[in-house]
Amino acid sequence: MKETTVNVGVARVTFRLHGNDSLKGKRKIVKSLIERSRNRFPIAIAEVDDLDRYQRATLGIAVIGNDSRLLNAILDKVVEYMAGMGLADLESHHFEIIPL
Repeated sequence: MKETTVNVGVARVTFRLHGNDSLKGKRKIVKSLIERSRNRFPIAIAEVDDLDRYQRATLGIAVIGNDSRLLNAILDKVVEYMAGMGLADLESHHFEIIPL
């Protein structure tokens, strides 16, 4: 019996929060980015870096499945969706598909 390949797609996405001058304001933006994305896509997402910097947010995103092209497309759509919200400026993103 052939074993199915399982893949994990991960992304690291960094946003610039222009005009934000407090961690409270940052939390509001990050919470909105996370909750709206999680409700729209089958992903796990969390803030993973730049926790004390109130003008930058770095999010980690993960998705699992057996089709690496589909995982890459989901990650791409999530980043596009978050950037399109207009809450923050997309600074950088990096995807990686890891076969297990």
